[in-house]
Amino acid sequence: MSDNNKPQDDAANEDVKAELKGVPEEFLTDDDELEAPEADADMTEALEALRRDLDEAKQEVLYAKADTQNVRRRAEKDVKDARNYAATGFARDILSVADNLSRAIQTIPESLREDEKMKNLVIGIEATQRELEKVFKQHGIERIAAMGLPLDPNQHQAMMEVPTEEQEPGTIVQEMQSGWMIKDRLLRPAMVGVAKKPD
Repeated sequence: MSDNNKPQDDAANEDVKAELKGVPEEFLTDDDELEAPEADADMTEALEALRRDLDEAKQEVLYAKADTQNVRRRAEKDVKDARNYAATGFARDILSVADNLSRAIQTIPESLREDEKMKNLVIGIEATQRELEKVFKQHGIERIAAMGLPLDPNQHQAMMEVPTEEQEPGTIVQEMQSGWMIKDRLLRPAMVGVAKKPD
């Protein structure tokens, strides 16, 4: 800066001082006193806070999407279960009818099966039983296998123990009442007698 400009700068400074006369000291700051690094630090801090808020918002959106997907899957499963197992109560009730029909067929003596007058009646009752089992199968209702198998507490209910040497202990040797499944659920356990070693 040349010495020629110094009187002009001094005059300008004097004019500024005259303008600022009466302004309280705390409001007067020199340009040198403005702290740019503090302003930069504040901006950086604010930017970091915004980034944290953005990350939190993204996480919340992901959690909300996951929750929505879980609710949708549960609803789909509930609808599927309702469709698959809607007939459970009715099927449980009709099993006693199937049991009675089966008992009736088993008690028909051989002489009646060969009698010309009763032969058609026996054939009709057996056809009814086959039709009932066919309808059960169409609706996913199936008989549980029991005889000769090891006891499965998820499907069989042991009612008594039968002493025998012919079967391994824990093997089902007698079926008092058939068990049934509807799809993959137990409708009624099979009531069975289980082999045990003789005393």
